[in-house]
Amino acid sequence: MRTTALGLAALLLGLAVPASAQAPASWPGWRGAQRDAQSPDKGLLASWPATGPKLLFKATGLGTGFSSLAIAGGRVYTMGDLEGRQHVIALDAKDGRRLWSSQVGPAWVDEFPGPRATPSVDGNLVFAVGTEGDAVALDAATGKEVWRRSLPKDFGGVMMSMWKFSESPLVDGDRLILTPGGPDALMVALDKKTGKEIWRTSAPDLGAAGKPGAGYAGAVISNGAGVKQYVQLVGRGLVGVRASDGKLLWHYGRVANQVANISTPVVKGDHVFASTGYQTGSALLKLVKSAAGVEAQEVYFLEAPKFQNHHGGFVVVGDTIYAGHGHNRGHPIALDFATGKVLWGGPSLRNSGSGSAAVHYADGHLYFRYQNGKMVLIEATPEAYREKGSFDIPGVEKPSWSHPVVLGGRLYVREQDALYVYDVKAS
Repeated sequence: MRTTALGLAALLLGLAVPASAQAPASWPGWRGAQRDAQSPDKGLLASWPATGPKLLFKATGLGTGFSSLAIAGGRVYTMGDLEGRQHVIALDAKDGRRLWSSQVGPAWVDEFPGPRATPSVDGNLVFAVGTEGDAVALDAATGKEVWRRSLPKDFGGVMMSMWKFSESPLVDGDRLILTPGGPDALMVALDKKTGKEIWRTSAPDLGAAGKPGAGYAGAVISNGAGVKQYVQLVGRGLVGVRASDGKLLWHYGRVANQVANISTPVVKGDHVFASTGYQTGSALLKLVKSAAGVEAQEVYFLEAPKFQNHHGGFVVVGDTIYAGHGHNRGHPIALDFATGKVLWGGPSLRNSGSGSAAVHYADGHLYFRYQNGKMVLIEATPEAYREKGSFDIPGVEKPSWSHPVVLGGRLYVREQDALYVYDVKAS
């Protein structure tokens, strides 16, 4: 987003400006710059009025789908099915005016149709993966295609189950990291400017847990045990892949299920936390040095009744995990990161939301976006559940699944063809 005149003037004059008045750099893709679903915003509303925060504008023309948003350079990027084709779509962040749309591949006709993946923005390029595994790089200003690869055709890519490719690409320096899920190319690194292959990860045998193929999560970066690596949740469970050459460092299968491994893992220091639904559960791993490079040691495992996250994800703030608990449920829950102890919440805690909850954090609060279209604001504290407001997203007809984004004092909520933008700055 462009620097505001107020922020520039203050910079030149050496004046202090409230954080909410400064334009943050960007929200470059899935779950933000660190892929932890934590907004850098400050100075936000600590509670909402009964009618919810003020709606600044509504934009339409996003098509069918559940993709979240990338926000950078004064533009909002997402994906949707329009007129029988799948597109990456760019909007003007000021007013939601559509700037361009670029075809990725065929539309996906399903009970719940449309793309799930979120574009990634890096400088003048936008990267996206369609449901058929079409990976594209586009010019961020015009939408013109720069290069294209096919995860199935070029890398033997497969998905663990029927819901097709849903990966949000990871940009790391000069590389684009993708997860085709094939036995000879579980993960690949491409030159982000050309699409040329740099390395691929061979992983023909990852045990019997789960199912072969890619999962539905996004890869994250870890420097656990002093080794830079990409941590990903695939069909057979968690894996760590060395960033320098694509070598498979470790694998952990206990958290894998037979249907769909979805939620993006969270990295904290030498630790990795992951969870899946379908009555599977959650695990905290510690990455330690070993003769082979890195070993993943289980710190604890939580059975499904204690904590499972179907989809919607979780955030780790300080020493606390916040999430929606339950298969296709979003019961608010807080757990101690180090021990897995439940601090509050779980199946007995209900609010006005139902179904899975997509969870986002900003300025001391949790934004729970529920499947029934309810947005709920919750104080992020390990002490107790403290609800600070709620409102209904307009026009909800299908499961309301797209992850919200808070950036620049605005709450962005995608609801199928529409984008609702709310003012959440404190007065």
